[in-house]
Amino acid sequence: MKALKTLNPYFWKHKILLFWGALFIIASNFFNIYKVQFVGKSVDELTRNGNLGFNRQVLVYVAIIVGCSLLTGFFTFMMRQTIIVASRRIEYELKNKIYRHYQDLSLTDYKKTTIGDLMNRLSEDVVAVRMYLGPGVMYVANLLVLVIITAIYMLKTDVSMTLWTLLPLPLLSFAIYKVSSIINKKSKIMQKSQSGISTFVQDSFSGIRVVKFFAREKYIEKNYGVKVTDYQDKALDLAKTEAYFFTIILFVIGLLNVAIIWIGGQKYIAGELSIGKIADFFMYINTLIFPFSMVGWVTSVNQRAEASMQRINEFMDKHSEIVNRNFENYPIKGDIEFRNVSYVYPNTGIMALENLSFQVKAGESLAIMGKTGSGKSTIALLLCRLIDPTEGEILIDGKNLKEHNLNNYRKFIGYIPQESYLFSDTIENNIGFAIDQPTHEKVVEYAKIADVDKNIIEFKDQYKTMVGERGVMLSGGQKQRICIARALIKDPSIIIFDDSLSALDTETEQNILENIDRKIHNATSIIITHRESSAQRADKILNLTEINNSVTA
Repeated sequence: MKALKTLNPYFWKHKILLFWGALFIIASNFFNIYKVQFVGKSVDELTRNGNLGFNRQVLVYVAIIVGCSLLTGFFTFMMRQTIIVASRRIEYELKNKIYRHYQDLSLTDYKKTTIGDLMNRLSEDVVAVRMYLGPGVMYVANLLVLVIITAIYMLKTDVSMTLWTLLPLPLLSFAIYKVSSIINKKSKIMQKSQSGISTFVQDSFSGIRVVKFFAREKYIEKNYGVKVTDYQDKALDLAKTEAYFFTIILFVIGLLNVAIIWIGGQKYIAGELSIGKIADFFMYINTLIFPFSMVGWVTSVNQRAEASMQRINEFMDKHSEIVNRNFENYPIKGDIEFRNVSYVYPNTGIMALENLSFQVKAGESLAIMGKTGSGKSTIALLLCRLIDPTEGEILIDGKNLKEHNLNNYRKFIGYIPQESYLFSDTIENNIGFAIDQPTHEKVVEYAKIADVDKNIIEFKDQYKTMVGERGVMLSGGQKQRICIARALIKDPSIIIFDDSLSALDTETEQNILENIDRKIHNATSIIITHRESSAQRADKILNLTEINNSVTA
């Protein structure tokens, strides 16, 4: 269970709740076992005096039993209110920590995995870990305390009978150990299959329009059925293995009852043990039945949690190569210089840029042109510092980009990506996303600059219109212009158009560029495009070739 050791700091953080939980476990089990002896005393009292008439002593014993049962119920409730609450708080903290870490990962890390797998680790795997933190810990601690307290009372009643009845427990522990190792392996296989389902479903719904365009619903449904069947087979295989726990435990409990009848009967015949004491032993053993029957379930929960925590740790151990070491705040003018910059994509080994150099002064505009695959979008990613150069350096205002405060620097960048991405929210919130507390007036102002206001006001809900997932309710051109407005609302010092005018007609494109020149004329513009009309307005043109990137003006 090495992977679960990473949760130890959380246990220490919530030590007060867990401490009280441990005390409540001890208290609930003490009163649960303490009352048992009064059952035997009541049996012996009735045996001596007969069953007829009122028996004051038996009434006292019954009152003690009822009182202890009430106290057991109260402390069990308090036990859950401390340990389970602690597990829920740890779950909350763990989910937030994972989510923050996801945002710190680089684009390279995201390319190595799938969204479905990321979602599964944040949801299903964290829930599995929470089951270990709560019920897993609680039931194990409860069983240990119960066994200790029960063993003490059993030894006080009869030593030899206690030893005979508890003898099978080490064999039970060994059997649990052997089966749990099998469960651990099968849990990892099942959870991997579950991640595959999550990824497939996410891809299917994200690309639902493509599925419908090609009428491939049956194909998708068939593939989904294959993946679900695979998961079902693995889940059933795991369930069959888990079932062995309950079989083993019930068999052992049966042996214990037989041992009590056999040994207790002989001692009763010999006059060494009363019927009440034998009844006590049956009560002690039956008190242990439920906790021991939970051992299989708890072991399964803990093994699943170990497999899940191992998957979580795989991501938590990853650290982005993009590290911010400067935390000062200062303005960015917009001077850009590439010095012998090369970049090789680590996941494919493809060299996107080789020995590229160019310079753009603040307020100037640069058009970058070239064939598909020549590295145009790579320049945009490098400028935003979503990736770092393999060789060479990028200077912003004469300072290496790696030495800038990354968060501060990105506040001065307006980036319009090649793929227009909108959040499943209103148009107003999508445009205002780039700044804190945007006013409606400012959103409208920049929607007009992006030449999309005339379309928005025609909608029934205007700026309150929900765009749907990834902006599915809007046309390609509308999405691009909303993304442009979102980038411009920051009043950036550097504006990067990553082929983001392709869905617009020439007239709309010219309107937007003219509006930008009037409103944000001091900004440095980087226009990645295939259109000559877009490049004509630029002060400089950078033409990239597939073999050797070079500047041709």
